[in-house]
Amino acid sequence: MSLRHLMISAAVAALAFAANAASAETIKIGATPGPHAQILEAVKPIAARNGLDIQIVEFTDYVVPNAALDAGDLQANSFQNQPYLDNQKADRGYKIEPVGLTVNFPMGVYSKKYKSWDAVPQGASLSIPNDPTNGGRVLLLLQDKGVLKLKPGVGVKPTIADIIDNPRKFRIVEVDAAQTARTLDDVDVAAVNTNYATQAGLDPVKDAILREDPKGPYVNLIAVRAADKDKPWVKLLVDSYHSPEVRDFVLTKFKGAVLPAW
Repeated sequence: MSLRHLMISAAVAALAFAANAASAETIKIGATPGPHAQILEAVKPIAARNGLDIQIVEFTDYVVPNAALDAGDLQANSFQNQPYLDNQKADRGYKIEPVGLTVNFPMGVYSKKYKSWDAVPQGASLSIPNDPTNGGRVLLLLQDKGVLKLKPGVGVKPTIADIIDNPRKFRIVEVDAAQTARTLDDVDVAAVNTNYATQAGLDPVKDAILREDPKGPYVNLIAVRAADKDKPWVKLLVDSYHSPEVRDFVLTKFKGAVLPAW
């Protein structure tokens, strides 16, 4: 190919790139710091190739991302599972819908004082998230491991009032989910969501002394306003997230602490 042809091809490619960039749709998507935001950073260049410009907005708690989405300050968010979204919609009347599954974060219980669950003594203090979804998830984990017993038929959102047998007399302390890792200096054990655990420097695979089986309804999701769910950019976002490149990123980056759900 002649130099002239090379120059023409380069110019055409540059014009095509500029045209694609100019026509790209921009959306703001909310996420909590740590894995959710990191995965979206991996999604970002793939979405850009598909004509979608993603701007990631980080939130340090679980409450504001849905409020911001419902208010129109975001176009999507990626941080929650279906039981949590259902609870938020029931409590606050949000018209928000899931549009695609993302990843699963098996819940872990950690301790700075004890190297194994068997070493945790009777009467130990245990901090758990204070929201119904994540706190209930911990209680179900503890029941699954034979630590305590809950009332029959409590579903996926039991509370400490539903505990009917606590043979080891654990003292359960409810705190904001974002603070559970910070309580490890003050309690014997703490149940910490994986995104907050990794943010605090904990390894969910190596450091958890109890860990949830990767099953059940706790797969995370991408959510949008109900009015937007059929818009073309939603499919672009989900398809970009569900790409082989993002799957490989999750498996390589998090080494089993975070699991792809697609």
